[in-house]
Amino acid sequence: MCFDSDSEPPIPRIAGAAVSHDDLTLTSADGTELAAFLATPDGPATSGVVILPDVRGLYHFYEELALRFAERGYPAIAVDYFGRTAGAAKRDDGFEYMPHVDQTTDADVQTDTAAGVATLRELGVTSVFTVGFCFGGRASWVAAASGHGLAGAVGFYGGPTRERGGASPVARAAQMECPILALQAGADPHITAEDNAAFGAALTKAGIEHEIVSYDGAPHSFFDRKQSEFQADSDDAWRRTLEFIAAHA
Repeated sequence: MCFDSDSEPPIPRIAGAAVSHDDLTLTSADGTELAAFLATPDGPATSGVVILPDVRGLYHFYEELALRFAERGYPAIAVDYFGRTAGAAKRDDGFEYMPHVDQTTDADVQTDTAAGVATLRELGVTSVFTVGFCFGGRASWVAAASGHGLAGAVGFYGGPTRERGGASPVARAAQMECPILALQAGADPHITAEDNAAFGAALTKAGIEHEIVSYDGAPHSFFDRKQSEFQADSDDAWRRTLEFIAAHA
């Protein structure tokens, strides 16, 4: 698990921002129903974000993150991964997610990601970005190689060499179709500097525009209001995310 159930993104709310939000049930191409949370700004927008959560799937943290994007003018939809095994209903904090994580595959996660991408395109979004965390960080980079027509893919502390559910992002670098931003935790014991270097080398070889940022001393899941000692790193990561979207829209 990346964040506590009561954690929130370390991003200030914009008071008075005109946004709307809805709990949705999407249908993937294979007929699976999955939960999603959509936040939209009032007024048209041509750039939007599909949020790919950590191993727990869709919960409060990612709903709040979608709202923070919408407050800044970007429609954002956070999707769940566990419709095939846990259904699309709301879940409480006691949800045992790991048995469901163990049943996911990259193919299924990307089918669900495609449903989120399609929802944004139906709203008139022409430049779609994925932004993911941990399990979802890796999934965001895999999404860049999965034919969604993305404008860019951002991952926070994703595992670039991890093969859970399919080939690693390093192995799929040559298939990637958009710029990559990796925002990594320098003190993450499970994602090493060597892993990040291997990802950078693979992206360079494939000719993919990319930036890999490692925050010295920051732990896995530093992007959390509760981790106040890493607020400066979180501020920088959020700034880079917004600048990446603006630059590649």
